[in-house]
Amino acid sequence: MRHEIVVFLGPSLDPVVAGTLLSAQFCPPARRGDIADAAASGTRIITLIDGVFFQDCAVGHREILSAIREGVRVIGASSMGALRAAELDTLGMEGVGKIYQLYRDGVLTSDDEVALVYDPETFFPLSEPLINIRCTIRAAEKAGILRPEAADLLEDIAASLYFPDRTWETICSAADGRIPPEEAAVFSGFLKTSAVDQKRSDALAALLRTKALAEDLGLGR
Repeated sequence: MRHEIVVFLGPSLDPVVAGTLLSAQFCPPARRGDIADAAASGTRIITLIDGVFFQDCAVGHREILSAIREGVRVIGASSMGALRAAELDTLGMEGVGKIYQLYRDGVLTSDDEVALVYDPETFFPLSEPLINIRCTIRAAEKAGILRPEAADLLEDIAASLYFPDRTWETICSAADGRIPPEEAAVFSGFLKTSAVDQKRSDALAALLRTKALAEDLGLGR
């Protein structure tokens, strides 16, 4: 079945929320070959947000470039989409969002920054991606919740963990006794109300960009 707009989405944003913003076919995180299949079906816009990293073969550069050569508009953001857009933006893929910009500018270099584990049925995240951890810690530092040395410590602990083990509980537990109890308690409260989900923010931005592009191309009318 032909769909004009296909979005590959998983743990970065609840597909139910996504569906209120954009009329599209929402597919699970992309695997190798999924972009090629979508292009072959006549899709006009492909938005790549989430994709598999270690569970299966990741989305290939060649299939994205092939889709672009066939006239498909390909947008990337948030997770695998941000990675591929940073690698292929000079060849026609469009990147959206802060995470894409950080990869593009060389501030982020590793897939590990956006990797996480999630429930394969519900896509509910079971670990925290490092980029969200970094953004949250720096937001807490900017707000005066964390001293710079405490922020650096928490960030170093998070970066040292294997990506499936990155949870706030694990990070804060590892920092216990190394950060004053009062500061740790205030930060714990900050996490409950103000944790930054940069991947979600970038996914939302990508959907809004996809919607605007669809309107420009006269799709969905």
